[in-house]
Parts: sequence; structure tokens; C-alpha cells
Amino acid sequence: MRTALFLAAGFLLLAAFFILARLFSQNYPAAGSWATWAFLLLWLAVTGANMWVGVNKAGYGVAEELPILALLFGVPAVVALLLRWKVLS
Repeated sequence: MRTALFLAAGFLLLAAFFILARLFSQNYPAAGSWATWAFLLLWLAVTGANMWVGVNKAGYGVAEELPILALLFGVPAVVALLLRWKVLS
């Protein structure tokens, strides 16, 4: 359930960044690129912090948390890159 909530949070954060990119794209043509890269960096930090909590506080091993990190970061990241390519280009 926690994984699904993190994925939902990632998609909501992605939507917020892309709405801002669309709002600023009239005056600043590079807003889509900035929004994409800002989202990717922020989302990597959030999922990295989630992994750190899982390893240091919950007692999971790094090998157990790496697939979760890949899923939580990878799915919204791929969607962000596809949206940037198809919608904001």
C-alpha cells in the first residue's frame, strides 16, 4: 500500500510541475525542460530518502530496497520523460 501511495504522490508532483511548465511556457520556452529536470531531481531525492528510511529505520537491507527505489523512481521518471517528449515539445 505504501508503494502505491508513493507512486500516486509522484504522479501528483509530476502533474504540478507540468502545470507550472505549461503556465510559464508562453514567456519562457525552456520551462518544459526545467520542469522535467527539476521534477526528476526532486523525485530522486524523495525516493532516495524513502530508501534511507527503509534501510536505517525499518531494518530492510539495501538489496531489498533497491528494487522498490527503481520502481518508485523509474515509473514516474519514464512518464515525465514521455510527457516532455510528446506534450511539452
